[in-house]
Amino acid sequence: MTPPPEPLELQALARTVVATAKARGMTLATAESLTAGMIAATLAEVPGASAALAGGVVSYSSAVKANVLGVEATLLAERGSVDGEVARQMAQGARRVCGADVAVSATGVAGPEAHDGKPVGTVFLGWASGSGSGFTEHHFTGDRAQIRTLSTVSALELLSSHLSPSSHTA
Repeated sequence: MTPPPEPLELQALARTVVATAKARGMTLATAESLTAGMIAATLAEVPGASAALAGGVVSYSSAVKANVLGVEATLLAERGSVDGEVARQMAQGARRVCGADVAVSATGVAGPEAHDGKPVGTVFLGWASGSGSGFTEHHFTGDRAQIRTLSTVSALELLSSHLSPSSHTA
């Protein structure tokens, strides 16, 4: 079982993301399914986060993914919501809807049961920026809370990597 990060580590990571975004004059957005707002909430805990955090969309249902974020309905019907391309389109939608420079998304299976044929711990994180978009796949272990926390940490790390000056090649 993967140990969850210490709360202070999570806060430090969020502070770094917000400080980097502010220093670069960039804005951030999130689109969240399994994390249900944890990524945005973690960023918002940082004093001064409003200078960087444009907003976020909690898209627990496929209808919100399609109707608000613009995820292709046929993709959702064919592959389900736990999919890398869905994560990528979620991030693109969050960036567009919130008018942000960089967006991150999270969709996956926190448990306790498998979903869309994917086992518990399967998580896809999407990203979108002016230089493109993509996704990463993760397989976390732990209980529901741990998987959601690990997803949040990984999403913040992904945001951080796309805020660095060399991120245009990522």
